[in-house]
This record gives sequence, structure tokens and C-alpha cells, in this order.
Amino acid sequence: MSFRIQDDQQDDGIMAKINMTPMVDVMLVLLIIFIITLPVIQQAVKVELPKANSVRNEVKPESVQLTIDAKGQIFWNSTAIDLKTFDGYAEKAAQKDPQPEVNLRADKAVKYEYVAQVLAASRRAGLTKLGFVTEPN
Repeated sequence: MSFRIQDDQQDDGIMAKINMTPMVDVMLVLLIIFIITLPVIQQAVKVELPKANSVRNEVKPESVQLTIDAKGQIFWNSTAIDLKTFDGYAEKAAQKDPQPEVNLRADKAVKYEYVAQVLAASRRAGLTKLGFVTEPN
């Protein structure tokens, strides 16, 4: 058996330099992946599309102002009607394409019964675009 006395000079100390090899390996792998995938992404059929000046023709639905006053009287665009007549108007409006927007303006003093009857008749007729109009404070 031999015993060896170690010098402080021969002792392996902590390496103060950064080992760049693993980082370079990772970067090379990423570079190869990008080189391979980039042409696949950019392969598109090159086509020159014709140019045209066309304006999109959007048909805006008409708006119906449905008003119920404090006495329970129904107004269809300022025309006084009763509930039976409203059923006919609502069915005609529901069959239009696009369906008109119905803006319901009910007086704050009107009984809820009248509003509920109009809402039920609108539902039976098939009106789907019904909105309540209020005034800001």
C-alpha cells in the first residue's frame, strides 16, 4: 500500500469557467429544427387574386316602436291598435327576413298585466328581437 500526500496545487478545485458545449448543442438542434420546418410552413400555392370594388350589401332590419301607455293602449309605430290586431301585426313582422327589431316602450304607470299580454302575444307570433326602452336618469 502506498500513501500519497496531496499538494494543494494538484487538488481539483471548482471550475470557474462556464461549459458552453451543452448550450451550443441545444442551439444547433434548435437551428436544425427551424431549418427543416420553415420551408414546410411557407409552402403555399401562389395565386394572384382578382381585384374588385364591391361593397357588402347589408340589409338592416327595420325597427318597430311598440308603445303601451298608462291606460294599457297599444301603439304600433304611433298607430293605436288593440291586442287582437297586435297579433296580426306581430305574425307579419315575425315572417319578415330579417326580422324587425321591436322596441317596447311601456309607461311606468301601466299595469304589468298589459305588458305581459303583449310579451305573450309576441312570443306566440315568433318575434325574437324584442327590447325594452328606458330613459336614463
